[in-house]
This record gives sequence, structure tokens and C-alpha cells, in this order.
Amino acid sequence: MSDKQYYIGIDLGTSSVKLMLIDGGGAIVRTESREYPLIFPNPGWSEQLPSDWWEGVKSGLKALTLDLDPSAIRGIGCGGQMHGLVILDEDDQVIRPAILWNDGRTFREVEYLNEVIGKKKLSELTANIAFAGFTAPKLLWVRNNEPENFAKIRKVMLPKDYINYKLTGVHCCDYSDASGMLLLDVEHRRWSDEMLAICGLDESVMPHLYESFAPVGKVMPNVAAELNLSPRTLVVAGAGDNAAAAVGTGVVGDGGCNISLGTSGTVFISSKQFGVDHNNALHSFAHADGGYHLMGCMLSAASCNKWLCEDILGTSDYAAEQKDITDGRLGENRVYFLPYLMGERSPINDTNARGVFAGMTMDSSRRDLVQAVLEGVAFAIRDSVEVAKSLGIKIEKSRICGGGAKSPLWRKIMANVLDIPLEIPKTEEGPGYGGAMLAMVGCGRFGSVAEAADALTEVSGTVEPDPETAEKYETKYRIFRQIYPAMKSLFEEMKED
Repeated sequence: MSDKQYYIGIDLGTSSVKLMLIDGGGAIVRTESREYPLIFPNPGWSEQLPSDWWEGVKSGLKALTLDLDPSAIRGIGCGGQMHGLVILDEDDQVIRPAILWNDGRTFREVEYLNEVIGKKKLSELTANIAFAGFTAPKLLWVRNNEPENFAKIRKVMLPKDYINYKLTGVHCCDYSDASGMLLLDVEHRRWSDEMLAICGLDESVMPHLYESFAPVGKVMPNVAAELNLSPRTLVVAGAGDNAAAAVGTGVVGDGGCNISLGTSGTVFISSKQFGVDHNNALHSFAHADGGYHLMGCMLSAASCNKWLCEDILGTSDYAAEQKDITDGRLGENRVYFLPYLMGERSPINDTNARGVFAGMTMDSSRRDLVQAVLEGVAFAIRDSVEVAKSLGIKIEKSRICGGGAKSPLWRKIMANVLDIPLEIPKTEEGPGYGGAMLAMVGCGRFGSVAEAADALTEVSGTVEPDPETAEKYETKYRIFRQIYPAMKSLFEEMKED
């Protein structure tokens, strides 16, 4: 047996699967990536073949483990795209292509759940309300539109659970990923009998539930032989991609927070206690560390800056557009921007909302517009943070990642708008690294997810807020908060036009 010990993290994404091999000290030894196609059968629909995921994983694992002693590979953990519907028949064969998180066909089913079953009832049963991306509306769609396929269902699972099944033969799901199905009683960590009945299903079709770091089984001997793994290699339940990425950046325990400024923006807030706000403005999910988390998702974050610079101003030199926005201008801008270019999810949940510049005068400049966009995204992120604070969650600092966070100016604006220090992770390895960390916990390398996070995640720097600037932004934020309510009815009329 080898003295070296390795762990594998799998990030099952929408366009590709990324795999990484890490050693017992958390160092990344190898990485592999395999792409697979998306299928768009109709406008707004989005599907994939689970067999494509599995072929990508197998190919990646073979390359990742090449020349390694199979006995040295202790465990595997997967972080995966959430909400996607995978259904199996009595022979464990996939019935139809998976319907993905970004599929928009279920608008009628979402309306039925939110308006007929009712948001209040859904929140009581699952701690959440219905969104088009969630899994329960997809099940209703299959029942309504493909009754012959619905009748064949013997197992319902999520994308990364299918990979775990192919590795171990076990039908499993973790609490974090299950939280996004609208079928889980999140507070009590069990399937909701009432939600299953609403969808016309019995609990027997649902996978067994595990904590994200819990071993669900070992790699089956025939699979181990094919992929240069050991039949003693443990597979843990893994997590939904957001929870796995949070583990990978060390956002665990009470009051941990991570802000991601990608194309879309997310606020991920971990908590030991279950909590749900009265308006379901934030998603209330289980976390991969055994606790809970709140998550706010804004649909346009760094994409707002990309839109302004590239489509309107005709430049891709973002740094040049920001260089004249000096510290003295922070909190002094009189132009405001609502960053709702694609409608908005958290916390207003309004598909009719649109982007708006407000407060412009004859002396408003190009620089003012760029600054307003950066500030508008920061204000919108704060909207979600304020909801979490209303539940008694104390957020004393946050980590910040994503493409937009590479801008020192945007980080500084964000720190002052939120009035908290922002920590910059030393590395951003995404859900795959979090999945490998979960495997390390499941194999006993660490006693808990928090212990693994303390040992393996580092920050490269911290952006501190300036008290005077933060006070100026407090005043600006109070004005920003009034713009959307003033525009809401107009957005509805604009849609009618």
C-alpha cells in the first residue's frame, strides 16, 4: 500500500466536468476537464444526457489516476449543478434526458405551486417557494406532459447523485442539494410527504438522505477496475455546487459569508440555526457542513459592468474605465443604477424589473455611470444581506470571489457599502475542491468540515471599510432602496406594452 494518500473532487458543471486530485495536505496534484453538450429541444428548454456526464467523469478519472497506486486514493466527493431532474425506471435506466436548472419550461407549474398550493404552504413544508429552476415543478411538468414517462419513475435524483450511483450502486442525495428540489423539509432534514403527494410520488422513489461529508458507499469492484480506483475507495454524498464552493472557500459555521461577483451574483451565508425570512426573499437550504445556509442570487452582477463597458461604451478595458474613480469620489456619486437587466431573483423576485439609471444631470459623466453600475450591484447585494440580518444573523466579515472581485475598486466599494471587512481567498478552486474536502472529512482525515476549512483555506488579503466612506454609502443606500418600489408598477406596465 502506498504511503501517499489522495482525494478526488468532482465539479459536475453545466458545460463540463472538472476533476481534481489533491493530497493529504490539500495541495492540488492534478486536474482534468471534460466538456459535454447541452441540448435545447425548444426555446427556453435546457437538457443533458446523464450518460454524457458519466462518460466525462470516467474519462477524467482515468487520466487523473494514471500511474497512481489505486490503494492510495482514499475518497471521492462531488459538487454538482443543482435542481436538475434525473429519473430512472425499474431497471435503473435513465427514462429521459435530464431537465436542467436553467430550463424555463415550467412556468405554468410554478404558477400552480405558488398561487394554488400557495407560497405560505410551500414555505411551511419546504422553507422555500417555487422557482422555474427547482426540481418539483419539473416533476409536475413531466406528469402533465409526458405521463408515460412519469408512470415509469422508480427513482428521482439530482445530477451529481447519478454519478455517485454509477460509482457505488447506491441511490443517495445530500441535504444541501436536496434543499433545492422543493421536496425537502429543510428544517427537519427529511422528505416532505405532503410535497411528494402534490407531485404524485411516494417516498420510495426518493434517494436516501445523507450529510454531505458522510460516506454513502465504496466504489464498485467492476468500476474500480475500469477507472484505476480501489474497491476500498470511499464515496461521500457530496453537495450542491454553491454549498461545495462555500466549503472550498472556508465559508462554514455560524455567520460565515461569501459574496460571488460572477456573471450573476450570490450571497451565501452559513448558520448553525435554521432560519427563513417571512417573504422567502432568500433561499433557505441545508449546508454541507451539517448546518444551514441562506442564499441570495441576483441575476446580473459582473454582467452589468460588461454590458455597460462593452455594449454601450465600446471598450473591454475595464481597468481604464475605473482608474479615475478615486477614493475621494466614493460615496459622492449622484447617479444611481438598478442592476435588474434580466429581471431579479433575490430578494425582490420580480421578472418584470429592469435596469435603470437615475439621478443624471447635464454634468453626469461616463465615469459617473461606471461608478453607478459598480455601486448598484453592491447595493443590490446588500439588499440580500439585510434580509439575513433581519433574522438575527450577525455577519462580521465576508469572503469575496468571482471575476468582478478581481477589481480592487469594486472590492473597496463593496466593503464600504456593506461596512464589513472583505477577505480575498488565496485560491478559487470552486465546487471540486470543496468536494475533495468533504471526502477528506468522510475518510477521517479531518474531524469536521470546519476543521478541514481551517486547515486548508487561506486568504491573500483583506479589504477594510473606511468609517467615513461607509457612512456616506449608508445615506446613498437609503436612497437606492426607494428606487425599485417607486418603479415597480411602471415595470409591470412596461411589460404590458
